[in-house]
Amino acid sequence: MPIPTELVGSLPRPVYLQQAYADFNSGKITREEFVQAQDKAVEDSLTRLIKTGETYLTDGDQRVSSFFTYPVVDILGGKGLANSVVEDGIRFPYDDGHHRQIPRIVKGPFRYSTFAWQMFKQNAALSKGHPMKQAVISPSMIYLQYPLNEEVPGYSKEQFMADVVNECEKDIRGCFAAGVKRVSIDFTEGRLALKNDPQYPWTAASLLDTFIDLNNQVLDRFTPAERINIGVHTCPGGDSGSYHSLDVPYYSLLPSLFKINAGYFLMQLASHAPDIRTSVYQEIGKHIRKDANGVKQVAFIGVIDPGNPTVETPEEVCESLVEAGKYIPADQLGATDDCGFNPFINEVKPKYGGDSDFVRDIVFEKIAARVKGAKMASERLHI
Repeated sequence: MPIPTELVGSLPRPVYLQQAYADFNSGKITREEFVQAQDKAVEDSLTRLIKTGETYLTDGDQRVSSFFTYPVVDILGGKGLANSVVEDGIRFPYDDGHHRQIPRIVKGPFRYSTFAWQMFKQNAALSKGHPMKQAVISPSMIYLQYPLNEEVPGYSKEQFMADVVNECEKDIRGCFAAGVKRVSIDFTEGRLALKNDPQYPWTAASLLDTFIDLNNQVLDRFTPAERINIGVHTCPGGDSGSYHSLDVPYYSLLPSLFKINAGYFLMQLASHAPDIRTSVYQEIGKHIRKDANGVKQVAFIGVIDPGNPTVETPEEVCESLVEAGKYIPADQLGATDDCGFNPFINEVKPKYGGDSDFVRDIVFEKIAARVKGAKMASERLHI
């Protein structure tokens, strides 16, 4: 079978959609007008993805303002915030000085206000029959909404974790029931858990094992046949051309990462130097499993750098995959992008030198190069 290729998830939102989010949050437009803007952006995204030759389509998060807050808030500005959370949770500082903040649980029980499968149902009619994937948030990212060093009155951490696992299972199961072919779990906090920085409240808290266990608690509720199509995305948290954990070496994460009983992994690598990439390919080959509780794991390596406006050539993509194929078995190798292209509605791309519409044009060129380069590498590797 040729080298599979898959989009991580998010795409830049058109300028008109960014404005619609701001206008809806401030009450300038109705929900109906807001949804109309989302529908327009989704249809355009799906149409353009079809032209790239992408295997599995996705709306690119056009219906959410953030990949990790969609279950509990409609807009990053606060509209639609669930009544069990407030906005002043843990801050994620980035290398350039800006930060992102996750909500904080103040009472139980924890329940999703919005499920990913609900958004997929809105998109399915626009897909023109093409197979689709859906990205969902990890239980370990939601875990960080509970205060690390204190109890929420009347709602223990154990109760919270049980609720999180249940809600995450519902999210994934609902996606499959609605017709999604592939589900990928965003796990950006995996590498971040290893960052030794006093700015992060979990530094030295050894949370990676907790994160792995939580993800496996969810995955263990699915059969091997289902888990073949459940993936995990790991990256150093790209946002506006900056990262929160790029300095954390992959070798400290990989042995644990492949303990997650998922069928495939979408892994950031293109934004690393070539010598580092080769060393990571070697580590992947050592630790990826042929049998993860009944499924063979596949490593989709990042061959496209969303932080760099230069469009990779298909030949460059091909060379990266051929190099990776020296260390990763051909039947466990895939191609992806390093991260989602715009995980947040208000993300900017200063290195691109243009507005979101300009960035979208470049992004679809990058995706097309990945698809074409993967085909070239498949021919080179005779698979």
